[in-house]
Amino acid sequence: MPSRKDQRRVHLFRNGRNQALRIPREFELEGNEAIIRREGDHLVIEPVGHRRLLSILDELPELDEPFPDIDEGLGPPDDVEF
Repeated sequence: MPSRKDQRRVHLFRNGRNQALRIPREFELEGNEAIIRREGDHLVIEPVGHRRLLSILDELPELDEPFPDIDEGLGPPDDVEF
């Protein structure tokens, strides 16, 4: 259970057809979007963070086919002097 300093009582109000609450300054989330989900009788609100490329790539399924040979059909390389 959270300690008393990690929680605060807030008032719920109506905003049009939606129920809303004001998030106190000490609980503000970064950004302008959040994900809300229900876990039993609790609502969990998480900020939507910027996803890093590696985390996106980790979620992709593995490839079932080999990569094509990119050198196939090319002529011999030119002699290059450095």
